[in-house]
Formats: sequence, C-alpha cells, structure tokens
Amino acid sequence: MAGILICDDNPNIRYLLRVFIETKTPFKVCGEADNGTEVIEKARHLQPDLILLDLSMPVMTGAEAASVLKRMLPETKIILFSMHMDSVPRSLAAKIGVDLALSKSDGITKLGEHLKTLLAPAVPPVADAEMTPEARAVATQKPV
Repeated sequence: MAGILICDDNPNIRYLLRVFIETKTPFKVCGEADNGTEVIEKARHLQPDLILLDLSMPVMTGAEAASVLKRMLPETKIILFSMHMDSVPRSLAAKIGVDLALSKSDGITKLGEHLKTLLAPAVPPVADAEMTPEARAVATQKPV
C-alpha cells in the first residue's frame, strides 16, 4: 500500500485530504506537515511514495520544497495541489520536478484519479530470456 505525505498549512485541508485518501482510495497517509521545511524532514524519515504539497506555505513554499524533495527522493511522486496553480507556469512545475500540478478548484475527486494513476503499480515487461519455452510459445502464437 502506498504511503502519502500531505503538506498544507491549513489543518482543515490536511484533515479533509487524509479522510478522502484513506476512505476513497486504496492508499494510506503516512504523515502530515504544515510547511516546506517540515515536509522535507518528514519525507527523509518516512520515505513516502507520494508527497502532496500546497504551493503557498510559510517558512518554505511548496515549489521550493518540491525542488529539494525531488533531489533527495527522486523516485517519490510529487503533486502540487493549490488554489494558486494559475500563477505557476507548467514549465516551472516541470523544472522543479513535480509530477503533477493540480488546482484545488479542480476538486478532490480529480485528485483521487491522479493519485491512482501516479501510484499504479508498474508491471515490468518480462524479458524473453526470463520466459520459459512454453510461455514464449504462447506469447508468440498468432490468434486463429
């Protein structure tokens, strides 16, 4: 089960996100933070699969934190989820390493869909060398 770290300076938003994630998705919230500095420390300790970051926070913004987090945990997915997404160009979001920039006005249901997409387990293709002769014969058969 994937662990999600939520970072938002509003405790009510963090609570709503936690309840939504834990009741409407197959994922678990592994921690919460209320500013960019705190999320970096918690991410180092918790090693989450995904970090959900607000853009506008005290101490360190979500954009600043995302840049540090992506270097520190390159495999961790990052979503900027903020009311201020109109002010963030897509090029900046890509430059700081976020996997998705989503406006809170897009709704929590859309966030849930993106969580499922970003955290879907990747099924690696099986190399021919790893296949048994029987499996290779089935895989290469043409339908009749």
